Amino acid sequence: VFGEVPERSKGADCKSVVSASKVRILLSPLFINFRLFMNIMESLFFFRGVKMSEPFYRDGLKFECQRCSYCCRHEPGYVFLSEKDLMAMAGELEMKREAFIEKYCSWVDIGFFKRLSLIEKDNNDCIFWSESGCEVYKARPLQCRSYPFWVQVVENEESWSEESASCPGIGKGKLHSAEEIGDWLQKRLDDPLINS
Repeated sequence: VFGEVPERSKGADCKSVVSASKVRILLSPLFINFRLFMNIMESLFFFRGVKMSEPFYRDGLKFECQRCSYCCRHEPGYVFLSEKDLMAMAGELEMKREAFIEKYCSWVDIGFFKRLSLIEKDNNDCIFWSESGCEVYKARPLQCRSYPFWVQVVENEESWSEESASCPGIGKGKLHSAEEIGDWLQKRLDDPLINS
């Protein structure tokens, strides 16, 4: 979401590959501040009655997980956590917060601050991926649950198309409405990630 580092998510049905150049662009203060500025402007009184550009997904987007598990495996990526994510997974595993962090997390230096992420196995699989699926599926992070409806993926038609190269579920199955997609984006705004 705005200011969020693009990452390949890990979870039973969520991950994407993002180029290094896109990471740098999305990490830039200018991009972060511009996106935030536009959101604020849309809500201010002097923009009432002025129609902002509609998202390219105004008619909805098709997506249905194909259970390929590619989103959980094979390539390095980050699963950044909010406090709600952290507490839900710790609770699922009946662990205390700090014990969960020590065993399953690391702090990722993204330049401006550090962000809490799940660790990976030596082969780059998500730490919670197993042959039977996600071991914390019921408590999986919002990043995993909301994929592929991330701001950097639904930014425009080109980014959506690029994501389809690594996710066979994009363009298939259920049509998700613009309202539903907007709800996923809003959930991230309402559930900020843990920074240090």
